[in-house]
Amino acid sequence: MTLQLLQVIFQSISSLAIAGGLIFTAVQFRIARRAQHVANFTKLVELQMQLRKMRVDDPSLASVYEHDVAGLNSERDIREYFMNLMQLSLFEIVWFSHRLGQLPDDYFQSWVERIKVIQTERSFRQMMNKPAMKIMHDDFQRLVLSMMPPAPPPSVSAASSPPTPST
Repeated sequence: MTLQLLQVIFQSISSLAIAGGLIFTAVQFRIARRAQHVANFTKLVELQMQLRKMRVDDPSLASVYEHDVAGLNSERDIREYFMNLMQLSLFEIVWFSHRLGQLPDDYFQSWVERIKVIQTERSFRQMMNKPAMKIMHDDFQRLVLSMMPPAPPPSVSAASSPPTPST
C-alpha cells in the first residue's frame, strides 16, 4: 500500500465523517424546528383559550362578538359553550403535537377515547352545532366532526303522542 493510497483512504474517511455530521445536524435542526412549531402552535391555542376563559369567568364579555352569543340564552349557556371550546383547545394541542410526532400514539388514542365520551354530552353537541365561528385548524375541525356520534333521536313524550281512538 502506497502513501498516496493511504492519503486517499484517509481523505475519504474524513469526507464521509463530515458528510455524516452534516446529515446528523440537518436531522437535529428538523427535530428542533418541529418542536418549535408545536411550541408556537401551543402558545397560540393557549392565548385563544385565555380569551375563552375570560368569557367563562365573565359571560358578559361574550357579547363582544354578537355571533358568539346568538342562541345562548343564559350565563350558564355561555359558560358551557366556552368551557367546551376550552376542552376542544386542549385536544387540539394534543392532536397537533401527535401529528408532528411529539406525542405517542397510545397517549393520543387515550385522548380520542375521552373526547368521544365528551362528544355525547348535550352541551358539547350544542357547541359543535352552533354556527358561530370556532377558531381551530381545519384538519382538526374535520377530525372532530368525523368523530361526532349521530344525534340521539328526539324523545317522545306522552303529550306529543297521537291520541288513541276511544270506542
